Amino acid sequence: MTVESSPETRLEPPRQSSLGTAAARNLATTTKSAPQMQEITSRWLLRMLPWVETKGGAYRVNRRLSYTVGDGRVEFVQDGADVRVIPRELGELALLRGFDDVDVLTALADRCVQRDFGSGETLVVRGAPAEQLHLIAHGRVSQTSEGSYDDEVALDVLADGDRFGEHALLDGDARWQHTAIAETSGTLLTLSRTDFAAVIASAPQLRDHVEEFRSRSGRPQNHRGEAEIAMSAGHTGEHELPSAFVDYELKPREYELSVAQTILRVHTRVADLYNHPMNQTEEQLRLTVEALRERQEHELVNNREFGLLHNADFKQRFQTHSGPPTPDDLDELLSRRRGSKFFLAHPKTIAAIGRGFNARGIYPDHVDLGGQQVPAWRGVPILPCNKIPITKERTSSILCMRTGEDNQGVIGLHQTGLPDELEPGLSVRFMGINEQAITSYLVSTYYSAAILVPDAVGVLENVQIGHWSR
Repeated sequence: MTVESSPETRLEPPRQSSLGTAAARNLATTTKSAPQMQEITSRWLLRMLPWVETKGGAYRVNRRLSYTVGDGRVEFVQDGADVRVIPRELGELALLRGFDDVDVLTALADRCVQRDFGSGETLVVRGAPAEQLHLIAHGRVSQTSEGSYDDEVALDVLADGDRFGEHALLDGDARWQHTAIAETSGTLLTLSRTDFAAVIASAPQLRDHVEEFRSRSGRPQNHRGEAEIAMSAGHTGEHELPSAFVDYELKPREYELSVAQTILRVHTRVADLYNHPMNQTEEQLRLTVEALRERQEHELVNNREFGLLHNADFKQRFQTHSGPPTPDDLDELLSRRRGSKFFLAHPKTIAAIGRGFNARGIYPDHVDLGGQQVPAWRGVPILPCNKIPITKERTSSILCMRTGEDNQGVIGLHQTGLPDELEPGLSVRFMGINEQAITSYLVSTYYSAAILVPDAVGVLENVQIGHWSR
């Protein structure tokens, strides 16, 4: 049963006595922002690298002759629980560097025996006879030795692709100079001296290569592996002085400029009719340039040909001693080079560094960079770069570098004076108007990066960023 409201109780809508806001907005001018873009970052790497003019599109890095070769990492293939070394990857061993007989390398790879190990297992013992080469397919292995005060001292931490015991393949009297203990479970492949000798006996070309390696290893070298410059010091009288010359690499590396390009398209109707208060073409171009610069920084970090992560020397790659980044790990990274200009890390990695500092009751310094306060360690800025990848295991890397040609560091490469140049090394070229009245512009930027000497860049790898102190 419904009850109707009486005329006295029915609510009347209030009568409008002035112009409403909805109608008034039709006559008002809207204040608008310029187009925004979430992808834009601080791009510290592009800002911090000194850029060198690269005429001819290539930059050659001439270095003093070095005999230290074959220091790369070995890669493996996995088939279920079975792990095999890729035969050509054995060429990363110093004594097999440059040897390209696939059949012989395959014979060596087939003689590698898989060994699974558990966390805490002792793999080799200091002082014991060394009879095998160990290739780490997966896992972390710490190397320790006896210190001057009869205590254990940490030497190094090895991980995927590293190896130890290479000297055991050629030296029948070799002994382990360290103890190797597994920090995690994992897998390694071993190649015994007996199996290596058996392959040499059946492959004269390998025997000749090894003999050439022995003779090359006997040449005078400094502690960096460079050809020694003979000299005399501290002598008296008419001492006969040694003669010397500085030998150079015969095939120095050349870095060719890479390119990032896109075609920007704007309809002429948009450019003609909808160009106020903001120029449509200019705004489209501004955001396109920002995206290209972001891609440029990504390539400088990750490109396999010239990116810093892939081109850092393998002797300048280190592992954290406990997983999460600590001040000790940053000190280890700093100690391997002179004149470090900055650290570069993912923002989440920088947060993990802060947690490591907090756990020890340490507060990082801050330094001024262009009027902006950034965190620092030992006076070296720690700068964010979200182009450094994070793995699915929640690990990342921290880079530390020295920059500049005068400092034999890392430099950016570009060429200026391009046709229709908008910014240094970036050009915008008009490509015409098609039958659909669409205007096209070719936007290009040319760039690369060069590491002048190996110790200019160091990488702290497998940094655990998902660890929280309790």
